[in-house]
Amino acid sequence: MEGVGLHTGKSVRVEFKPAPSDSGITFVRTDLAGSPPIVAAVASILDANRRPRRTSIGNGVVEVHTIEHLMASCFGLGIDNLLVEISGEEVPGLDGSAHPFLEIFKQAGLQEQEAPRRVVQVREPVWVEEDSAVVAVLPDERFRISYTLSYPVPSLSSQYFSAAVTPQIFESQVAPSRTFCLAQEVEALRKTGLGKGATYENTVVVDGNGKILNNHLRYPDEFVRHKVLDLIGDLYLLGRPLQGHVLAIRSGHALNLKLLQRLRQMMERGREGGIKATYIEPEATSLDIFAIQRILPHRYPFLLVDKVVELVPERRAVGIKNVTINEPFFAGHFPKRPVMPGVMIIEALAQVGGILLLNKPENLGKYAYFVAMDSVRFRRTVLPGDTLTLEAEVLKIRSKTGQMRTRALVEGRVVAEADLMFALLEGDEKL
Repeated sequence: MEGVGLHTGKSVRVEFKPAPSDSGITFVRTDLAGSPPIVAAVASILDANRRPRRTSIGNGVVEVHTIEHLMASCFGLGIDNLLVEISGEEVPGLDGSAHPFLEIFKQAGLQEQEAPRRVVQVREPVWVEEDSAVVAVLPDERFRISYTLSYPVPSLSSQYFSAAVTPQIFESQVAPSRTFCLAQEVEALRKTGLGKGATYENTVVVDGNGKILNNHLRYPDEFVRHKVLDLIGDLYLLGRPLQGHVLAIRSGHALNLKLLQRLRQMMERGREGGIKATYIEPEATSLDIFAIQRILPHRYPFLLVDKVVELVPERRAVGIKNVTINEPFFAGHFPKRPVMPGVMIIEALAQVGGILLLNKPENLGKYAYFVAMDSVRFRRTVLPGDTLTLEAEVLKIRSKTGQMRTRALVEGRVVAEADLMFALLEGDEKL
């Protein structure tokens, strides 16, 4: 593929090649000695304030600019691993949308690889804001974007787009939308060295009265759709598809990239305590209360898990316990200042661990008994109205025993943790 960069105005050639599993998307500057690579990842993002109106990545030596439309098209087709050999510093602008990239990838064809695909799942609200702009991610079982655009121009005064972004929705409703700018911005952009490759064919220009200059819209709300396109491309720098509901108001590249940095920080801190965004395995399943009751023998008032939101067999489980004032233990445990007993938190963790152990065909009908606990710590109180996130991770499983590392969190903060050991016994066996 060949074209001209929207901002540099320079001709550039791009060649796309397959890449190994779990290698991600990597840009290679073939015009420079040694063909230095740049991984398309959050760690590679360059300061958007110094490189405005685009998303740029670099490795401290070389850079590649305006990658968002290409990244969005990779997301739209589910391309996880790709080598992008590029002969210049900016991805070609083409028609100003992601559609040409989408078409060339479809012509080349896709190949499924053996490594499992993972997503980034947001479990608690995450947001960043600046002045009147905000972008947030809320927990959701799908990837959804709801974007509100507002500019002081009649045709841009208010536009709203919301959809669960599937490959079909992306291709038909988002990918063809083109970049745009206001007519009063053109001269200033050119003075700062930007927009040298922009034309009326690849950029929708709007004057102060809302009139489209020398062009026609592909959608009545093409402007907000393009903002969604840019946001999708930026989010794909996480290196994995995002699972959550993204809410954005007037956000642009700078704020989008701040959200990515925030998500990355939270993911890196996850093991120390504030896990709000984490990987979820593609084979993970969820269980409602009825499925839980088919696995555990516990019943009210001692069934302490309301649902399981993630279950990866023989590896990991995450359960939820909604703590209400109606819990039986609150009537006698500090009734004037109710606090959930620590032993009940450990019991709730044990039940999630028990679900993880017993959710195997050969273990159904068995009982998981406590035989030991270690490294028990209570770090915060749990109060009525809190929602406990209960995590259990397998350390070791044998035919008759299991060891788990567990922790309980409220609003992303660890309230208790413990290493637990269980014995698996048949219904008529005794310890």
